[in-house]
Amino acid sequence: MAVHLRDPETDRVVRELARLTGKSLTETIRDACAEKLAAETERRAEEEQKRPLMERLEPLWKEIREHPETGLKADKAFYDWLSGEDER
Repeated sequence: MAVHLRDPETDRVVRELARLTGKSLTETIRDACAEKLAAETERRAEEEQKRPLMERLEPLWKEIREHPETGLKADKAFYDWLSGEDER
């Protein structure tokens, strides 16, 4: 897939970075974008951790509330069956 840089300043910056690093234009763009993506992903994860726990859990609670109750009891036999430890 081809990328066409229409902005002369962007083209200049990419070419200068490629020249300084000794990489191809493709490698330069890929590496720069991968680095920026990693930094942005980390920044968003840190931002998410700053949100109160109850606020972060709300989507999970909403999903749980959407499922109707079955009326079944979750006793020891159920948990043994669930974990594969039942003796049947």
